[in-house]
Amino acid sequence: MSLLTGVGYALVGPFLSLFLIKELDAGPVAVSAFLLASGVAALVVGTLVGRLSDARAVRRNLMVLGAVAGAVSYGLFAVLRDYWLLLVVSLSLTAVASSLMPQMFAYARQSLERTGSPRAPLVISTLRTMVSVSWVGGPPLAALLIDFSGFTGLFGVSAVVYLAGAVVTVALLPELGGDAEQARPAVDRAGPRREMLLAACAFVLLQGATAVGVLAMPLYVTDVLHGTTADAGLVLGVCAALEIPLMLGFGALAMRVDHRRLVLAGGVVALAYYGVMLVTQTTWQVAAAQALHAVVISAVMGVGISYFQDLAPDRPGYATTLYTNTAKVSAMLSGPLLGLAQVIGYRGAYAIGLVLSALGLALLLLARRR
Repeated sequence: MSLLTGVGYALVGPFLSLFLIKELDAGPVAVSAFLLASGVAALVVGTLVGRLSDARAVRRNLMVLGAVAGAVSYGLFAVLRDYWLLLVVSLSLTAVASSLMPQMFAYARQSLERTGSPRAPLVISTLRTMVSVSWVGGPPLAALLIDFSGFTGLFGVSAVVYLAGAVVTVALLPELGGDAEQARPAVDRAGPRREMLLAACAFVLLQGATAVGVLAMPLYVTDVLHGTTADAGLVLGVCAALEIPLMLGFGALAMRVDHRRLVLAGGVVALAYYGVMLVTQTTWQVAAAQALHAVVISAVMGVGISYFQDLAPDRPGYATTLYTNTAKVSAMLSGPLLGLAQVIGYRGAYAIGLVLSALGLALLLLARRR
């Protein structure tokens, strides 16, 4: 289910702006408004669905709903070519589909707790690895689909993938019921609420640094280092390939080491990565630096899911949705930050990443459970 969910979005996510520009003739303001409004809608709907899944024993049904919504929404994207109609689809059906990923991770955590398995961090990291695998193969496959069948074929295949996810959920995953654990006293919730707020702000900053760095990479390689587009693709591919074994390794390590310490270690490595990127002079140096970046992504984004779930063990849906919402907010911030980097120079994108990582690491240090 994790792989299907990842592939379904990896096919369309990187090419949505291109679709709006090429197929709908949308201008810069219209594209920005579409992406921003869609992100806000996904954040709001995901939060509501997360709270509902913790309050009622309907998490599996919500996963089916999200998968069906994804199939219908991208099916409509395949045939509609009206900006406003597609915006309505994005604000409703696509927003519901975006809740599928956090609910899938929450379902996995709840299932592991029911069986008393001590391997939750490893399993969650393995599921997160499936998402990374989907992003290794998804965008190249999407490019082929666009070349051979246009955006109609691209969105049609994505709709089929989401529909397959709904079938898998209905056929193989049972409804787990409500959480057996009793609600914690209010005094115990005061600390986690403070820690979760600080952790959420820290993750917005850390993931914002990653987002602006990835967006700037092709421009940095081609405009600053005078490399080729193929060089930029190779650099990004190296990072994605390294993430896969590292996420599994960090997942295994998380069974023995406190999750917060691993995330802090990822923040420290982020400082090293952006510091190195500020002094790189050749493409091969940038490629070598991706080993550090892969560690950052594996520690922060891989172990981060388990870290947030540990902060609210009786509310896995809420905790996981909060984690995924930090990625959505950081993605919203990455556009304006990239614009700032365009003004000061694309090497400046990594100076921005260094500052964001330092601030995020400081907030993580403050987010210490009382």
